[in-house]
Amino acid sequence: MSRVQNITDLAVGLLAALFIGISKAGFGGGLGLLSTPLCVLAFGPRDAIGILLPLLCAGDVFSLWHYWGKWERKNLVYLLPGVVVGVVIGVQLIGRFSARELNVAIGSLAMFFVVFQVGKEVIFRAEGTFKPNGWIGLPFGLGAGVTSTFAHGAGPLVSMFLIPQRLSKVVYVGTTVLIFTWINWIKVPFYCLDRHIVDWSWVPPEAIINRHTLLSSLRLLPAVPVGVWLGVWLNRKFSEEGFLKFIYLLTFLTGAQLAFNFDLARWFGG
Repeated sequence: MSRVQNITDLAVGLLAALFIGISKAGFGGGLGLLSTPLCVLAFGPRDAIGILLPLLCAGDVFSLWHYWGKWERKNLVYLLPGVVVGVVIGVQLIGRFSARELNVAIGSLAMFFVVFQVGKEVIFRAEGTFKPNGWIGLPFGLGAGVTSTFAHGAGPLVSMFLIPQRLSKVVYVGTTVLIFTWINWIKVPFYCLDRHIVDWSWVPPEAIINRHTLLSSLRLLPAVPVGVWLGVWLNRKFSEEGFLKFIYLLTFLTGAQLAFNFDLARWFGG
């Protein structure tokens, strides 16, 4: 089982934790999603998502403090029932998918996220304002719960639900912070379940968060507040535009590596 055991793993893990902190500070847009495919390359899919969840929860604490009260609570109410069902389905998929299938799923989601981020300006320019309700929120919450559980990738679906509502930037970011916080903390007990605790067929044989992944998370945790501080500083000093182009390219290539298993060493003469 891959864990933070050598300098390369540690470097990749710290970089992923740093990216989480930067994105939680509101800089870099989809930078946080790059953390998942990067960690999968280093640790394998099951360990990667188990290591990352405590880091995401820690980042949520900083974001929640910064955006406290700057949200529309009704969106959480609309999405939450579907999220809970989606998390249960996502845990079942993790238990049944092979490592290769998880790599393909996570890599494909990363590539989709980049395409969505690049094309979402079309949604912003669309005429009319979308008015959400519980029935519309159910499938979006379901999809967000599933994709977040096996890839920490609920961002595109949550964005698709929120963007057409034409919320102000602060309320939009605050609402996503609230929703992601709930999604991540809902996942925690499910990630800790295994068949030694409950003998249910849909529960993975080994807990996704276990003693080994938790120790790895603790080693990487200091990079999260450093990333938050760095994200706040970057927000004040630099424009996101050029930075995001590089991040989206890197995320797409990393996702392609996972999905299609490219031999990058051969490509670059290694």
